[in-house]
Amino acid sequence: MNGNRFLLDTNILLYLIGKKIPVDALPEGEFSVSFITELEVLSYSSITPHEEQQLKRFLHNIPVIDISAEIKGFTINLRKKYNLRLPDAIIAATALQINATLITNDKDFSLVQEIQSKSIAL
Repeated sequence: MNGNRFLLDTNILLYLIGKKIPVDALPEGEFSVSFITELEVLSYSSITPHEEQQLKRFLHNIPVIDISAEIKGFTINLRKKYNLRLPDAIIAATALQINATLITNDKDFSLVQEIQSKSIAL
């Protein structure tokens, strides 16, 4: 590993499972997800049972970051400042807390000055 930390957003996991982007399109580094991403992908209504099993295996092998007092504080501030939806504010706050670049194709995150974000071409 090269020491780079990345937080994967929900849309990136769905693109990986749906084969819209290849795994090798991800940058080299250490990956994790927010518990919000875990909840969103596993409750996504369009995934097949096979895709759900793939997601569960994937999530079993990387850290899932739970809510903490610090993430709550960052979430409140980011939501007030940028008017983000609550799940997005929690994901951004998680990236801020763990000092990770957020890998996402959601353009709303590019407005959040407190975090670095990176998109993956489809």
